[in-house]
Amino acid sequence: MSLRRHVILGFAAVASLTACGFHLQGRTVLPEPLKVTYVQAEDAQSEFVLGLRKALLSSGAKLARRDSEASGTVQVLTDEVTERILSVSASNIPREYELTYTVRFAVSAGANELLPPQEVALTRDYSFDERTLLAKEHEEAILREALARDLVGIVMRRLASL
Repeated sequence: MSLRRHVILGFAAVASLTACGFHLQGRTVLPEPLKVTYVQAEDAQSEFVLGLRKALLSSGAKLARRDSEASGTVQVLTDEVTERILSVSASNIPREYELTYTVRFAVSAGANELLPPQEVALTRDYSFDERTLLAKEHEEAILREALARDLVGIVMRRLASL
């Protein structure tokens, strides 16, 4: 194929991707009250809170150490992971679990409530085999991280829509 044909095909591919609405995921544009944000959470080291802080920083926000230094506050009211047995074997050994990550949050700027308390939850299930215990525990940890990452994305989109 000639160079000219490659260039034409490249332009056609780019044009078709932009025509369908495709765009690369980039920074979330935050509203002015969240340019300096304080994240208030009971567990400051949870996967969700760490991911939220990282997402806020990548969106151009500055993180305040204290509420008094911030123009806006994201309060993480609930940050919990629950596990439920979905199925058991004939010998009463769990075979399938359901993992639910729930986050409840609110956003304020000074005395103004920008976003009332909202709850977001995601659920995934996974199989369990006691013969591969370490691998399944690792799979559960990976699922927790993925759920936290997905929840951060949902919360950031809600923050951007303020």
